[in-house]
Amino acid sequence: MVQDDKPVLPEDLQKRIDKSRQRVIESIGKNMDLYGVTLSVGYMYGHMFFRDTPVTLDEMASIMGLSKTSVSTGMRSLQDLKMINKVWGRGSRKDLYEVEQDWYQTFIDFFSIRWRKSVEMNRHALERSLKEMRMILGECADNEPVVRMLQADIEKIENAIRYYEWLNRLIDTLESGKIFELVPVDPNDKAQ
Repeated sequence: MVQDDKPVLPEDLQKRIDKSRQRVIESIGKNMDLYGVTLSVGYMYGHMFFRDTPVTLDEMASIMGLSKTSVSTGMRSLQDLKMINKVWGRGSRKDLYEVEQDWYQTFIDFFSIRWRKSVEMNRHALERSLKEMRMILGECADNEPVVRMLQADIEKIENAIRYYEWLNRLIDTLESGKIFELVPVDPNDKAQ
C-alpha cells in the first residue's frame, strides 16, 4: 500500500530504516564542521538528504524541534554554501528547499570560493611585506646580519607566493572540471 507516494511499511521495518538513516544523518552532521557549519545545521542537511520532496522552513523546524528563525538561518548558511537550493513549488507560497544532488560540484564550489578568498588575502599580505622587506634591504645593504635575516625572510615569502600560485592552479583545475580527468568520478554515480 502506498500513501502520498510513500510506501506504508511494517513498524519494525520502518524502525530499522529510520535507524540506518539516523546513522547517516549523525555522520553528516558531525562532518559538516569541514564546511564551517554547526552540528544542528549539519543535521538539517542530513534530514533533507533523505527527502524525496522539497521541505519548507516550517516542516524543517518541526522535524528538528528548532525555531523557524534558527532553521531559516541554517538554511541560509547551506544555501550560501550551495549545498541546498531554493526551489519553486506549484501552488506553494512558502519557500521550498532541497539538497543539491551533485556533491562533486558542491565540493568544488565550496573549496574554490574559500581557497580563492584565502589565496587573495594571503598573497596580498605576502606581496606587501615582500616589497617592504626589499626596501629595507636596500636601506641596510651595509649591515650584513640584517641583510642575511632579510634575505632569509624574502626567500620564505617567495616560496609562500609560489605555493599560492600553485594553489590558484589547483583551484583552476577544480573549477574547469579538469580535476575529473585526473581523478575520475565513478561512472555509476548518477549525481554527476
